Amino acid sequence: MDIGQPKDYLSGQKLHLSSLQTLDAASLSTGANIQGAVLIDASAQIDPTALVGPNVVVGPNCKIGAGSRVSNSTLLAGSSVGKSSYVDGSIIGWNSHVKNWCRVTNLAVIGENVNVKDLSYLNGTKVLPHKDVAGDFPTDGTIVM
Repeated sequence: MDIGQPKDYLSGQKLHLSSLQTLDAASLSTGANIQGAVLIDASAQIDPTALVGPNVVVGPNCKIGAGSRVSNSTLLAGSSVGKSSYVDGSIIGWNSHVKNWCRVTNLAVIGENVNVKDLSYLNGTKVLPHKDVAGDFPTDGTIVM
């Protein structure tokens, strides 16, 4: 396993969260809108109508908006997911923002300080840092430079 690769990073995260369920279950987040093994930093803000998990890590000062669904993913410090968005199997970089009604799936990796505009679709898309992204990227492996 090379955790420098996004796929391996998320696999390692899943293994770590699974081990926490056995070794230190109290460190995992719980709640009506939390499913499975989830770690949420105390400074993060999760709307009560958002569904989080399984296998999710939410970093410091992150926000997840109303009606959103986040699973099998990592939100790094300062990132956010707007209302009614869906993020699965992806990594959202530091201070990046997935706006409203977006779909980010299939090992999409969003670099630092990226803004994914409303109604965007990223399927396995890699977005380099400091970009604004809008529209659909349905082809797996697309790189946005």
